[in-house]
Amino acid sequence: MKGFVSILAFAALSLACVAQTPQPAPPNPLVAEAKGSYTNVKNNILKAAEKMPEENYSFSPTKEERPFSQVVAHIADSNTRSCALVKGEQKTPDAESKKTKADLQAALKASFDLCDAAFDAQTDLTAAERITAGRGQRARLSILWGNTGHDMEQYAILAGYLRQKGLVPPSSEPRK
Repeated sequence: MKGFVSILAFAALSLACVAQTPQPAPPNPLVAEAKGSYTNVKNNILKAAEKMPEENYSFSPTKEERPFSQVVAHIADSNTRSCALVKGEQKTPDAESKKTKADLQAALKASFDLCDAAFDAQTDLTAAERITAGRGQRARLSILWGNTGHDMEQYAILAGYLRQKGLVPPSSEPRK
C-alpha cells in the first residue's frame, strides 16, 4: 500500500509540473491573431453573399444607401486594393463593373484569395515593415487590420439588408 501511495503522489506531482510548464507561443502570434479575425469576417461575408437571393442583390433600404450588390462589390474592390498593396502588387479592382450575383461572388472570392495570400506571406517581423500607403507609411499588419475592420463594417451593412429581407445573417445562425 505504501508503494501505491508513493506512485500516486509521484503521478500527481508529475501532472502538476506538466500543467505549469509554459506552452510555446504559436509562430507569429500577431499575424495569427489578426488572420483569425479576418477569417471570421471573410466567412460571414462569403456566406451572406451566397445567402441573399439574386433578385434581392438590387435591394437598398433607402435610395441614399448602396444596393446589396454594390456593398459586395465595394468589399471586393477594397480587399483587392489593400491586400495587393501589402503584397507589393498593383491591381486595378473591377468588382464595381460586375452585375450578376455569380460574377460578384467570383470577384469577392478572388479578393479574399488575394488577402489570404497577403496574410500567409507575413511573419510578425515582415508585418511590422512600413510601406507607402496613401500619403504616408504604415505597417503591413496595420493595413491588413484596417481592411479587416472595414470588412466588419461592411458585413454589418450586409447583415442588416439580410434581416430586412427576412433572412438570418450568417453570424446569427445557430452553431452546429
